[in-house]
Amino acid sequence: MSGLACLGCGPAPAAREGNSSPTLPFPAGIEIGFNHQSEHQYRSPLTGRWRHGDDLEAMVLRAIHEANSEILVAVQELSLPSIAEALVQRHRQGVRVKVVLENNYSTPWSQQHSVDLSPHQRLRQTQLKALGGPDAVLVLRQAGIPIIDDTADGSSGSGLMHHKFLVADRRVVVTGSANFTASCIHGDADDPRTRGNVNHLLRFESADLAALFAAQFTELWGDGPGGDPDSRFGLNKKGSVPQQVRVGNTSVQVLFAPHRRSDPDNGLQWLAAQLRGVRSRLDMSLFVFSAQNLADELAQLHARGVPIRVLADPGFANRPFSEVLDLMGIGLPDRRCRLEAGNRIWSQPLQGVGTPRLARGDKLHHKFAVLDGERVITGSFNWSPSAAYQNDETLLLIDSPLLARHFGAEMDRLWRGAELGETARLRRGRERARRSCGSGRAMDQPPSQQAPSVDSKTDSNAVRLDVSAPLSIHAQA
Repeated sequence: MSGLACLGCGPAPAAREGNSSPTLPFPAGIEIGFNHQSEHQYRSPLTGRWRHGDDLEAMVLRAIHEANSEILVAVQELSLPSIAEALVQRHRQGVRVKVVLENNYSTPWSQQHSVDLSPHQRLRQTQLKALGGPDAVLVLRQAGIPIIDDTADGSSGSGLMHHKFLVADRRVVVTGSANFTASCIHGDADDPRTRGNVNHLLRFESADLAALFAAQFTELWGDGPGGDPDSRFGLNKKGSVPQQVRVGNTSVQVLFAPHRRSDPDNGLQWLAAQLRGVRSRLDMSLFVFSAQNLADELAQLHARGVPIRVLADPGFANRPFSEVLDLMGIGLPDRRCRLEAGNRIWSQPLQGVGTPRLARGDKLHHKFAVLDGERVITGSFNWSPSAAYQNDETLLLIDSPLLARHFGAEMDRLWRGAELGETARLRRGRERARRSCGSGRAMDQPPSQQAPSVDSKTDSNAVRLDVSAPLSIHAQA
């Protein structure tokens, strides 16, 4: 097994039963790491203790240390001091380093006054102080590493700069679901019970794939700091179409978001086309699932008898705009006692939908699906209208049964012990909503007119969808 299995790993526990093992190889030119998986261990830089999982930070550091000429980083947030220090070291050794961040995370946290911050931002500042190291963004800026954010195009920022990728020497790409932060990789520095949001990173060795990511970076970068405001973010970018390359013997398709809603190449239409082709089984592990057209595709698969497993982050699964609720046959009103416009609530709840059990404070941050045990969809792209129509995002389709086994093993791990159907937490939320909204009328009779939201549907009324075909769930591992 190459590279990653030994990055920061200690003695591996005994192999478990299932469709993966510590000896399962990677496809040529591709490596994958999961920060919660059980077969490997590494020593946490936060606690100093051995913990289960792959060290995703070590994966990023390896790519940085191996670079000889150029490092391009486009990531929503970078706050791990060791990554900043590694970039500075390479910069001082003559490697060209360029960094693009989301504007909410491009100001050094140590230079912000807590009184000016929102509660969420104050919590983040407290957690970063608890890391005990220097301010990563300040380290980069003091070293003279050029940094821009998504206001470099002259705007106030459009959507989110939500990419998570690094390109080294136009040869290596590291990308996936994880931001370069402690909370996304190791856990919250002020809470040793956490193990980090559940994430993965992929490493590709391919000049062809690196060229596609470098072209996307160039469009974001423009002239860089101090140059003309010709950076392009969000919908100001040229419309992207799916592009396909080969990494070794593996076909990899890439789509960069966002697109206009009318664009047939937009991410939600692209995802729908991939789901439409599923024949034997579908696994989904998602942070956010709020796209009605994709839930409709699941209904069609279910009607054809395709086994489906869906796991979503507990925090987002129980929000009124969540499609997970529709799959469970639940209508949950918002604070104004309204059901979201366009809901199609399943008349027979999907039995294979639920939420994983995680340490308090951790989130399921994956954005992947495994199709027929042969292909993997992944990237930074949450399955939501915001990702498709506003944010700078990456979508990947990897045609590899071998890589699908790695992702399938991660799905199996999360599936064991997951809470399926309506959880106690959700029942309490429904009861609170019923008491708040009175008779429950709002839950059954949604209004035809609602204020639009980030993830609002296009239809004007909620519909109860007939998905009464029998469902068979393939065996748990």
